[in-house]
Order: sequence, then C-alpha cells, then structure tokens
Amino acid sequence: MFRLFKHYVPHAVVWLALIEFIALLGSAEAAWHLYAHFADFDAGALRDRWLPLTTFAVSNSLAMMATGMYGNEALRSMKFATARLLAAISLGVIFLAVVGFLLPTATLWRVNSLYAMALAIAALFVTRLILTQSAGAEAFKRRILVLGAGTRAARLQALADASGSGIAIAGFVAMSASEKTIKGAVPRDALANLSDHVVALGAGEVVLAMEERRGSLPLADLLRVKTTGVHVNDIASFIERETGRVDLATTNPSALIFSDGFSAGQRISRVGKRLFDILASLAVLIVGLPLILIAGIAVKLDSRGPLFYRQARVGLYAEPYQIWKIRSMRTDAEAGGRAVWAAENDPRITRVGSIIRKARIDELPQLWCVLKGDMSIVGPRPERPSFVEELERELPYYAERHMVKPGLTGWAQINYPYGASVEDARVKLEYDLYYAKNYSPFLDLLILLQTVRVVLWPEGAR
Repeated sequence: MFRLFKHYVPHAVVWLALIEFIALLGSAEAAWHLYAHFADFDAGALRDRWLPLTTFAVSNSLAMMATGMYGNEALRSMKFATARLLAAISLGVIFLAVVGFLLPTATLWRVNSLYAMALAIAALFVTRLILTQSAGAEAFKRRILVLGAGTRAARLQALADASGSGIAIAGFVAMSASEKTIKGAVPRDALANLSDHVVALGAGEVVLAMEERRGSLPLADLLRVKTTGVHVNDIASFIERETGRVDLATTNPSALIFSDGFSAGQRISRVGKRLFDILASLAVLIVGLPLILIAGIAVKLDSRGPLFYRQARVGLYAEPYQIWKIRSMRTDAEAGGRAVWAAENDPRITRVGSIIRKARIDELPQLWCVLKGDMSIVGPRPERPSFVEELERELPYYAERHMVKPGLTGWAQINYPYGASVEDARVKLEYDLYYAKNYSPFLDLLILLQTVRVVLWPEGAR
C-alpha cells in the first residue's frame, strides 16, 4: 500500500486513479481537436490549453472519488461502476460550471466540454473494463503469511474472506502447540527455515498473530525474513491499515503511545483546519439559508412544536456545548426524560423529519456551532453526555475520541452509517480513533469527498 499523509491507499487504487486521470486528460485533448476540426480552426499548441485540460481532469477525478468509484463495490462490479461513473460525470459537469463561472479561462468551452464528457465516459468505461475485469480481482490482492493459528489468525482469515478484500492468505504457521483454531496450519517445528518458507509461498508480507508473544517472538526468524525484502507487521497495525479502523481487540496502550499518530495538535494543521471551518461554514450557511427556511416551514406545517431544538453534546476535551438542529422528531420523542438511541425506521421521526434527515438538511444549523468553534466540519460525531458516560464504562479508549473537535461529518459516518447500540458505538469508535490518530488535511479531503456519496446515496441515514 501507498501511505499518503499517514493514510494508506492500496497500490491498485492509486494506479487505477492515475490511469483514469490520464484517460480524462486524453479525452479532453481529443475533444479539443474534434471541436477544432468541426469548427475549422487551428487547435494550437498544447501549452496554450494545459489549464482547461487539467481542470477538466481534476474536476472529474474528484467527482469519481466523491461518488465511490474507487470503493470495493465499484472495483468488483462493472454494473455498479458504470452507474457511479455516470453520476460522477454529472457531478463533474456541475463543478466545472461553477469553476467556469468564477474563472472562465480555466475551463473548456461549452461545446468542447460536451465532446470531452462523451469521450470521457467511453474512455473510462473501457479503461475500467480492461483493468478490473480482464485482470481479475485476484491480480490486485497481496499475499500474506500469518504467524499464528489461534483466534487472532482466524480474524485475519475472516478479513481475507470478506467481500472486496485486498489480501490473500498464503498460509498459516502455528507458533505453539496451543494454537489449534486454524486447521491445516504448518507447525513451526516442521519448518527448517522460516524465511525460505515465506519465499516459497510468494508472500509479500508476514503478519504476527500469535496469541501470546512473550518469550515466543521469533526475532532471529523475523530478522532473516525482513532482510529478504518481505515486510513484517503486527496484527493491530495490519488491521488498521487494511480496514481504516483502530482494532480495539488487538490494540494495547503501548501500541498507541509509541505510534507516529495523534499529531492533530500541530499548530499549522490546527490553524489551517480552523480557517477552513470558518470559511466553509459561512459559505454553506449563506447558500443553505433558503433550504433551512423551506425545511422550517415544512416542519411547522407537518407537526406541532418548535422549528429548532437544542441539545447538550460532549465536545473537545470532553467539554459540553449546545448543538442546534432542525427538529425532525415529535416533541414527545423522549417524554420520559431518558436519552434513547436512534433506530432504523424510528417511529418518533415525523414525515418531514424523515426527508430532511436523509438529505442531512436537519444538520445545517450546526454550522453555527462550527462558526463559533465548538465543532469542526470534519470530526467524530458528538454524543450526548449520558451516552458518553455509558460508553466510557463499556469501551476502552472512548475518552480519546474527545481529543479532536466533533464534526458534522467524519471517517466513522462515511464508513459505518448506523449507531444505535453499544456495539455500533464500538465500531464507530474504531473509525474515530483512526481519524484522531492519522489526521491530516488529505484525510479531511477524502472524508469531504466521500460525504457527497453518503448524501447522494443515503443508505441507512437516521
């Protein structure tokens, strides 16, 4: 995997995105010459049009990221990828229209853009068909050898068997007689040389998944494996890299303490993030004001009660603050005075509330909290104090998610939309810890792009 600003991206995805970016550039250039031919003018030198060509390619590449074109489902299913491709090109048209309005010389002419879009759809379809279908899914998988044959090793087997997995298990080595969960694992005593076994299996990485590492860590073997050019990793770091989650079952405090993460407090990052929050919240509040007014009128006509409601939430450093939302539930939603988890098809949600929740319109007033500095655009979802007290008792490291500001959207929200139980909160905590540990402006950009996908296809919105 490539590590970009502390966030891991599979090699196959990076190369696919690069090839498709080149295809977009080629489509724009071909469209320019096609338009020049029909309009009977000289196409001119490439250096005279590099900016509109690049703007076209960048805009559509970002749109493809936003619509999930590089997610597991789009890499496996050509039908799914085609549907998302059409949505991405449509989104790209909107973005180019905005850029063209602000910077007319930075985009292609309208007719030229039409030609470019048509050629881009054809080029991207053919490119994706050739690379993902003819090569096969196995061609993009990385082979790993697992040292261990217990319950931890079984977790890696389940991860490899999961739909859309990017890894293939080359084999298991039972490091002790007590590890019997994986049937067919090769006993360590049966191997004369572990590094030769790694090379013979064609494994590119060795993952440590022993149940007990004290006194049983094969340092000499691992050093020999490392010197052959094979990467060696522990199970906690491996799962974090593959899933984008800090795995609570395999992570210990020392792994978090001695990791290179949790640098979100750096001054430049903090100032830049705050500046973006102010500008973005102001812009969206101004643009979204008509939506807030329309939603407010609909809420008042649909049910009795106030237009807005406010509620206490836990923010940065566990300090409480008040959030504001457009009311989407009945006024007696918590008549007993006890906080209740939101549920799928929650009967407390009004008819209008169901619509505005799926479209995230009810969240717009929270931009005022962002403007004040209580929240950020991107960050962990803020929870109510009563839920936080319960979850801190039930889940390890839950308090650490409060080391960054809560946000309107976040890594957990785009990867795991449900959050109606302690177990759901556990999974979302794993994503939140990954965000806090690996924060960078690059990760924020990925989250913002993927939020577009969640809004356009709001499966499971509550």
